[in-house]
Amino acid sequence: MPVTRDTSRRRQVISALVREEGSVQVAPLAKRFGVTMQTIRKDLQFLADRGIAERSYGGAIASDAVNLTRELPAEDKRAINAAEKQRIGALAAALVRPGESIILDSGTTTQEIARNLPDDESITVLTNDLDIMTILAARQHITAVMLGGALRRRNRSLYGAQAVAAFDDLHVDKLFLGVDGMDVERGITTHFEPEAILNRKMVAAASTVIAVTDRTKFGRVCLHRIVQLDEIHALVTDGAVPEDIELAAQRARIAIHNG
Repeated sequence: MPVTRDTSRRRQVISALVREEGSVQVAPLAKRFGVTMQTIRKDLQFLADRGIAERSYGGAIASDAVNLTRELPAEDKRAINAAEKQRIGALAAALVRPGESIILDSGTTTQEIARNLPDDESITVLTNDLDIMTILAARQHITAVMLGGALRRRNRSLYGAQAVAAFDDLHVDKLFLGVDGMDVERGITTHFEPEAILNRKMVAAASTVIAVTDRTKFGRVCLHRIVQLDEIHALVTDGAVPEDIELAAQRARIAIHNG
């Protein structure tokens, strides 16, 4: 396409791209149209204001592809699919070996992992979740590290610059990553942008990334992407996975643990 600086025409083209491809990114669009990334951000905000797209990290997602249901408070989440989360927690905890350091991402599913961990002083657990820390505090031996940050009361977890900066000098064996949405095309997503930012730092700090989710999250897309599907190493869930995710996992050599 010829480079164009015409604002109206450029926004029409971007709008068409969003609808056709489902999502767009700022940097490639800036290069394509020969304009600054700030100009493209204004274009995407223009589309968002008109309900065509929803802003996401580094770009935008088509509005009809985004699950915009309200995020539930932690106490409500805890009651949903409780038995499935308990099974997932037991399966995931069995993947932890003596001497390992792990991160437990915030969430009601990762809380079940904490409940099932052996009380072994050689295991170190880092978390930003207050309820997970409460569970671990009742143990006598396991080493527990609380990440600092600003409290988000809705899910009783800590976020922000302090939590993000903690991972600059950390390396852990395994990350157990909670999931709000998992989709083959749009990857692993969440409702809350500071959570996505922190989760990406967790991913960078871990040798092995293990996503944990019940089957209701498959095919769901939330506003903020954490990582693409091929950036995880394993998936722990409560039963059969959809065919498209299973095929994607096979291509990316993602181990699936289900029960």
